[in-house]
Amino acid sequence: MFQDRSDAAQRLARALEHYKGRNPLVLGIPRGAVPMARDIARALGGNVDVVLVRKLRAPGQREFAIGAVDESGWSYLNPEASFVHVSNEYLQAEQEEQLATIRERRLAYTAQRAPIDPAGRIVIVVDDGLATGSTMIAALHALRAKNPERLVCAVPVAPPDTLERVRPLCDELVCLEPHRDFWAVSQFYASFPQVEDDEVVAALAGR
Repeated sequence: MFQDRSDAAQRLARALEHYKGRNPLVLGIPRGAVPMARDIARALGGNVDVVLVRKLRAPGQREFAIGAVDESGWSYLNPEASFVHVSNEYLQAEQEEQLATIRERRLAYTAQRAPIDPAGRIVIVVDDGLATGSTMIAALHALRAKNPERLVCAVPVAPPDTLERVRPLCDELVCLEPHRDFWAVSQFYASFPQVEDDEVVAALAGR
């Protein structure tokens, strides 16, 4: 469906052209979406930055998200979490581990500057795809509290039920390819390599 993240970013930029020249703030969810956010910001004449959220992993199933936590420590649990036995002790330890990773990434990604203030801005939050939507939900919750003028969620692909979960949290939802037959974001890309921290730093520097 998409050649790579660059292809997906170009297509999203075309879908978001109505924000061109309005100085949008384009925020990528690390790591994969940050180079995408840079490309979209360039196309729209806006700024690029990062929004730091982390998924909360199920016990024994580290790839399965039961929720997510944002930089402030606010957490969201998916409805699916009720089907997984998660003790309060496990959840607290997982939140602390993910918050530690968020703090490390903040130091690594924007150590020399403060995050760009989203207040009063058109804010476009980008991810390379949504599965459960937990990290996007945490990102939108965190950003709504900072009073943007308009809050937009933009993704290449997601299942319809996840889109309906995310829709109430933003002013506009852009998804290029809603898809019911969904088991992983990577299935919709011909090339889907891992994005490394140095690539994120370069993207945030506009390189």
